[in-house]
Amino acid sequence: MSGSVMAKSWGKPTVFKNDRDPMFGNGLVMVEGDEWVRQRHVITPAFNPINLKVMASLMVESATNMLDNWTTFINLGKPEIDAEREIIKTAGEIIAKTSFGVSYKTGQNVLEKLRALQVTLFKSNRFVGVPFSKFFFPKKTLEAKRLGKEIDQLFLSIINDRKNSIKGKTPQDLLGILLQGSPVDSRLGKTLSQQDLVDECKTFFFGGHETTALAITWTLLLLAMNPEWQDQLRDEIREVVKDGEIDVNTLAGLKKMGWVLNEVLRLYPSSPNVQRQAREDIRVDDLTIPNGTNMWIDVVAMHHDPELWGEDVNEFKPERFKGDMYGGCKHKMGYLPFGFGGRMCVGRNLTFMEYKIVLTLILSRFSFTLSPTYTHSPTILLSLRPKYGLPLRFQPL
Repeated sequence: MSGSVMAKSWGKPTVFKNDRDPMFGNGLVMVEGDEWVRQRHVITPAFNPINLKVMASLMVESATNMLDNWTTFINLGKPEIDAEREIIKTAGEIIAKTSFGVSYKTGQNVLEKLRALQVTLFKSNRFVGVPFSKFFFPKKTLEAKRLGKEIDQLFLSIINDRKNSIKGKTPQDLLGILLQGSPVDSRLGKTLSQQDLVDECKTFFFGGHETTALAITWTLLLLAMNPEWQDQLRDEIREVVKDGEIDVNTLAGLKKMGWVLNEVLRLYPSSPNVQRQAREDIRVDDLTIPNGTNMWIDVVAMHHDPELWGEDVNEFKPERFKGDMYGGCKHKMGYLPFGFGGRMCVGRNLTFMEYKIVLTLILSRFSFTLSPTYTHSPTILLSLRPKYGLPLRFQPL
């Protein structure tokens, strides 16, 4: 359908914007038109190759600290670790350092409040778009607004501290580039307002850690269930990375790891659905979608459709992506790990790099199996995550 529909024909649903306002405000994920173009142009330089290379050493540092703690747990006779909790925490630390230049403690404070807001929004928005639905859960609605304001204040403090520290310096991380905010198009002109800055910070702090952390989490689950792929990836790491320090320039050589990431995002997409609203009557073959219609694209169902992927659709087969960026899918729009069209995720290269760095470090130091206490229950909480965590048993190599 989307291949024949012009971008101007649909946009973000109004009800979705309203219900998710405490989390994203008018950040990049929610704005449209000229405002989206302006924000995208300001943000994109934060993810250029030079800046990504600077971020890599901070990623290695945070991930190594996490793995050192795992070694301590194992030496104390506690080999079972909730990998989801650990990965989420470390990914939050990484985004705090690399994109906002803040301490671990400040990052954790933001992360905890964002997670509380995420849970609250999900519970208070089961009836998204239903008239007066906010009155169904009045306490949760008020709690979401309160948490949203608290998060705004946290980021205002971070923004003001940074303003005082970057005078005369060339910014390299996301927050520094946002603060620079120089107009990049005379037609669009204006710089980002203070509220724009806060909304972008909320959007990227949440999306910047959540997407990568969940991709790594689901990967560890699937590798625990398919240990032969642990061995294949370790062999590739020895061949490409060898025994030296991780070099960003060599990460592209981890081809099989790339297949695994693609397959993980197929089976467990971080964004389980995509929402659009018709901005005019849309004609698709003999079907007319009326102006104003809200459309929810079920990405999970599409990624598990045997008509698109074949009878092995529910199997973990990373090799399906060997030499095929669509994994053999019979329709180019049947695989949507990072959205589609012009609104493709701006931070996807950051996700690819962090994923490969963290997974390389884990596989180089540990083998792991699934704990008998694990309960498989993927649940949608804005993103797709394991409801009861991911307990794994780790063994040092």
